[in-house]
Amino acid sequence: MDYTTVLGYLGCAIAIGIPAIGSAIGVYTAGAVSHGAMAKVDEGHGKFIGISAAPSSQTIYGLILMFILLPKVQTSGLACLAIGVFCGLPIAISAVYQGRVAATGIQASSKKQEIFGKCFAAVGIVESFAIFALVAGIVMAGSLK
Repeated sequence: MDYTTVLGYLGCAIAIGIPAIGSAIGVYTAGAVSHGAMAKVDEGHGKFIGISAAPSSQTIYGLILMFILLPKVQTSGLACLAIGVFCGLPIAISAVYQGRVAATGIQASSKKQEIFGKCFAAVGIVESFAIFALVAGIVMAGSLK
């Protein structure tokens, strides 16, 4: 196996690994806050669990990116590394910050249940940046030979 192929596989590993780390951090952040909120309120616990799981979707985006890059590894290894890094990182960062936004949404809606939907909207907006990075990676990978 040549050097550029190894770099391509590294790019695939980064494309899934870094977003998975970001998702773990994001879900931890929101999940920890949801436990505190559940101890304070008597109902609506399912909403807190659902919103705290939102950052896990970025791992799916990383997995999709990895599957798209894998067939390109042997012919475009260095490009796969670049795409894996520069698309995987924003996906991971989106997950971390989505977890923070979800945490504040949980805190706010534990005090005022009627604002939960508005809080969830902000969580979705943060996720859109991960989708933009995924789409960019798909477009770039599609132009590789």
